[in-house]
Amino acid sequence: MKTEKKRCWWAGTTDPDYIRYHDKEWGRPVHDDGLLFEMLILEGAQAGLSWSTILHKRANYQRAFAHFEPKKVARFDAARRAELMLDAGIVRNRLKIDSTVTNAQAFLEVQREFGSFDRYLWAFVEGKPVINGPTRRTGIPARTELSDRISKDLKKRGFRFVGTTILYAYLQAVGVVNDHTRDCFLYRPAPGHPAKRRQ
Repeated sequence: MKTEKKRCWWAGTTDPDYIRYHDKEWGRPVHDDGLLFEMLILEGAQAGLSWSTILHKRANYQRAFAHFEPKKVARFDAARRAELMLDAGIVRNRLKIDSTVTNAQAFLEVQREFGSFDRYLWAFVEGKPVINGPTRRTGIPARTELSDRISKDLKKRGFRFVGTTILYAYLQAVGVVNDHTRDCFLYRPAPGHPAKRRQ
């Protein structure tokens, strides 16, 4: 008899997208700038909403935002942003749409300064994921000193929708922080299997 894999409490669902996201992406170290930009935008879009809402709109976001190519998004003009406000496939929030363009421009500046956004981000943890291993749901914080520091620095660089709570969720998503619970089969992800950008 096949035993069902034990997952983190939030992935205890029959939603295949949620399960795939938990099993294949969440908590896995990401070093691809394209995926780092995508997740930064998606986490900002989630503000005030559930992650499932954004996850189910992910393909629409990829289409609407030029497959998250920062150089293209950075050039979105007022007309393009107005078109996005009519796109039912994404969250039609003007501030969030505008911030995507602003963040793309700031993202490019970070790449120019550090060589890559990956190098900038992972320097905060000296290239090594923070593995917390919480034992229960209440052991996962909404923010930490690390997310406070990165949030402050990103804001200084012109990024928007990067408050410390959003940033902590982002750090979890891209594996800078690994918060898989100790009873989850991914508590310690196998080395050598970083997440790849979803096409």
